[in-house]
Amino acid sequence: MRAVLETRQKAAAVRVEELEAELERVRAALAEAEEVLRCRVIGLEQYLEALAEEEAPAVVVGQAPQRKPVGPRRAVPHRDNAPGAEVLSVDYQALMAAAVEAGGDGLGARRAAVVLGWDSASASRVEGARARLKRLVERGWLVEGKPGRFTLPSAEQNPAAGRPGGGS
Repeated sequence: MRAVLETRQKAAAVRVEELEAELERVRAALAEAEEVLRCRVIGLEQYLEALAEEEAPAVVVGQAPQRKPVGPRRAVPHRDNAPGAEVLSVDYQALMAAAVEAGGDGLGARRAAVVLGWDSASASRVEGARARLKRLVERGWLVEGKPGRFTLPSAEQNPAAGRPGGGS
């Protein structure tokens, strides 16, 4: 009986050593991943700062203002400063069109995720869609009459106003 117990004890000691070695490998991998994450966070912050500086109006005496290169737009302009929904990116135009279709019932975040081609079962995707809808509310393109229901402002209830490419 003693030999059996000693054998079991040795096997347990070996298993503990194996797990401790694995734990050290996992800790080292975690430290590396945390460092990569830290670098990426810093990189993203630097990119956003540079982007904000680029979007700030630069006043140079004696020169015409420089125009930004035409390309995909991520920023949502304020409704007051835009001639129509065509200035919005394709995704935001799709959300505006869906809000027009939803009418008085309003557009919800799950439906917005579907409109964007995202998985509406994914909570993070639904929250991303909700964030885009909220951004449209902040900029005056939509209103949130009821919590979680996004509609066109009352002055834009006619279908042509909210459609991409429609009048204002």
